[in-house]
Amino acid sequence: MAAQLILGLSILVTLHELGHFLAARAFGIKVEKFYLFFDAWGVKLFSFKRGDTEYGMGWLPLGGYVKIAGMIDESLDTDQLSTEPQPWEFRAKPAWQRLIVMVAGVTMNVILGIAIFSYSLLHFKQEYLPVTSVNNGEGIYAYRLGRELGLQNGDKIIAINGHKFERFDDALSTRVLFGATLTIERNGQTMEVTVPDNFYKTVAKAGRGNFIGAGYLQYVIGNVSPDGEAQKAGLKGGDIIIGIDGQKIADYDDLKNKLSTIKGQKVKLTIEREKKNMELNCGVSDKGLIGIDFHAAPLPTDNYPMQVYTLGSAISFGASDAKEALVSNVKGLKKIFSGDEKATDSIQGPIGIAQIYGGVWDWERFWGITGLLSMVLAFMNMLPIPALDGGHVVFLTIESLTGKKLSDKFMERAQIVGMVLLLSLMVFAIGNDVWKHVIN
Repeated sequence: MAAQLILGLSILVTLHELGHFLAARAFGIKVEKFYLFFDAWGVKLFSFKRGDTEYGMGWLPLGGYVKIAGMIDESLDTDQLSTEPQPWEFRAKPAWQRLIVMVAGVTMNVILGIAIFSYSLLHFKQEYLPVTSVNNGEGIYAYRLGRELGLQNGDKIIAINGHKFERFDDALSTRVLFGATLTIERNGQTMEVTVPDNFYKTVAKAGRGNFIGAGYLQYVIGNVSPDGEAQKAGLKGGDIIIGIDGQKIADYDDLKNKLSTIKGQKVKLTIEREKKNMELNCGVSDKGLIGIDFHAAPLPTDNYPMQVYTLGSAISFGASDAKEALVSNVKGLKKIFSGDEKATDSIQGPIGIAQIYGGVWDWERFWGITGLLSMVLAFMNMLPIPALDGGHVVFLTIESLTGKKLSDKFMERAQIVGMVLLLSLMVFAIGNDVWKHVIN
């Protein structure tokens, strides 16, 4: 977990600061330092100097920075401001150039996020299920949560919030789970189904697979308990249960629900073994169990042909997924401020992020989380807080509109306020991590 966290942060921070660095150098601004992680109290792991810039790595892995000459930043170094502005200093450049330097870091994170999402689709996913394949086939299968919203088996989802979409998985995305209007076609008639804006909570508890799918479900058996009813009936690990009492499986809870109603009786299971179907009569215990563990998965069907990602479609969908990640963060922040979500549940520090990466190195998961964090970093940095890029953008926008530059004293004090806010947020996030993942 630690290795993935450090590698992910290293990629995100380096690319973000590289954006500021390249933009500053493009306008002839001197960059004094380029550091991955913070060299707090002057302690650094290594450093070297090339040209006018000192490159290095600090010991505190909570971010990184570039020190741009003539700019009041988090270092609060104002000594250089006591002299007349030099042509190679940040403060000597016109506001539009300084504005570009400030947004370059966020721009780099957005580009990185799109690149990672696109790469993941092209390399790991490789193909997707077009919604037209589902609509031209049997339509959706509404599992328990879908039926509670008013969806039915055979419905065809033709639009999300009035917009047509191409990938069936988009109907399971956060743009729907955070609240949406689904336009569906049922028996030749068009109607709308409303997804409430807190539906993501319901899905988080029950599982996304309990919402809707593109086919019936199957239960893949893992272990069969010795001397249990399933073993007596002849069930084996690897068998696939595709039907119960002659009916296809309706949703993830179907098997458990049916067994609970016929305790002490028998059930007829349709299974697939070595690509051959057979029926077995299995007893049910007085507790409603048959003695297996299993996982549920959509039943493959030839009615739903897949579409291979091309470079062009991967970039297009990658940009769409990156945008969705950004919008979801905005919605999540609104829910914290509105009181719909607790900050203690939503804000993650280093420990929480490391646990999201997980203890097993899975490149698909690693890049997926890193791409998401890149968009989170872009969003957080654009918040209008002094000491963040967004704060600088606000001040530069005011300067551009009024034609008057804000005083160095004001900028210094604003930077101090911003640093206090950020340090407070950092202390809260780390303390919350320790409480949730260590003490509690």
